[in-house]
Amino acid sequence: MEISKRITDIVSEAERELGDIFHEIDRISYKNTKRIMDAFREHRVNETMFNPTSGYGYNDGGREALDAIWADVMGAEAAFVRHSIVNGTQALTIGLFGLLRPNDILFSIAGKPYDTLDEVIGNSGRAGDGSLRDFGVEYRQADLFPDGSFDAERIKEVFREDGERIKVVFIQRSKGYLNRKTLSVAQIGEAVKLVRSLKKDCYVVVDNCYGEFTELYEPTAYGADMIIGSLIKNPGGGMAETGGYIAGSARAVELASYRLTSVGCGLEVGATLGQNKSLFKGLFYAPHTTAQALKTAHLAAYVFGERGLGFESEPAWNEPRYDIIQTVVTRSPELLCALCRGIQAGSPIDSYVTPEPWEMPGYSDKVIMAAGAFTQGSSIELSADGPLREPYTAFLQGGLTYESGKIGIMSAAEEVLREMNK
Repeated sequence: MEISKRITDIVSEAERELGDIFHEIDRISYKNTKRIMDAFREHRVNETMFNPTSGYGYNDGGREALDAIWADVMGAEAAFVRHSIVNGTQALTIGLFGLLRPNDILFSIAGKPYDTLDEVIGNSGRAGDGSLRDFGVEYRQADLFPDGSFDAERIKEVFREDGERIKVVFIQRSKGYLNRKTLSVAQIGEAVKLVRSLKKDCYVVVDNCYGEFTELYEPTAYGADMIIGSLIKNPGGGMAETGGYIAGSARAVELASYRLTSVGCGLEVGATLGQNKSLFKGLFYAPHTTAQALKTAHLAAYVFGERGLGFESEPAWNEPRYDIIQTVVTRSPELLCALCRGIQAGSPIDSYVTPEPWEMPGYSDKVIMAAGAFTQGSSIELSADGPLREPYTAFLQGGLTYESGKIGIMSAAEEVLREMNK
């Protein structure tokens, strides 16, 4: 891998400027690690908890301890984490179907949810496939203002019109495939207060993907009834090879557990098949690994932003960030593809592969994805992707180590520079 002097000079300058920011990231990582270790001690984690169970999985002490630890760490009343949840979309589906009933309304107050939820909600796809709409659940939406704040008047308007039927208020913490700011936990907390002032008996559900351990607390500590995420993002720490979690109020988690297994069984069943150890270890690593990804994101913002190659990047290199996603607006399909090629070439796995746009299941546009990861689709490992639609935004995330993330960012910058100079 040959890196030009221009790119190495930008990276050296970036690291000098980012020293204080990196120090603050390490401080948050330490605090979150301490909370996890305190929970491990409180629940007396020991090697027997890593033993596999089979069949029904009754009396799985490791599974039960991990659920309790997860609740403590997330500041929730209850939680469950399962290797059998295939991705974040399924975890969200479990939560939403667990809470919503026919004639209820799902109200998203942070704009359009992530693309893969379109068919789950019923905003796209075929009637009869089993979406929420097929089961009589209606959908409403309030968009964020351009500055990323909630539209309180629109939210109040929808509650005036449909308040009796609104059962779930949905908030997506990260930007997804939208060119908007990620929400902080404090912002989500203010939204929860607003919702509670309008209706007390509805559930506030947060798609927490990409945001875990970027701050000192999670949305459940600020009043959210349920938070949901994937283990091959932040909370799996690069160790969990699959899985997802749900945490929140005792009743909300109980209802979700009936969707996970069946009414009456809930969390009493579910063989862990020897996967507990990687889930415990992943949670242990999660704050540190998230910190590495945050540092990589700050570096990417500097290298591709106005201080570096001159692209529009969000957040800016010196702004606080509340998830691990970094966007770079390339304004052309060629530059988007070049950036993804560079990330792939700078990855530890499949570095020789050239990513190409394709029609991925669950997405409305062709998507290009670069992810030379040890675990397929792992977003805590350095990856870049984006839909081939204007303004051709690259969404970067991850970095198991800052050192490997730095190499990947330099590789991507070099490939983009070559494409710009054609």
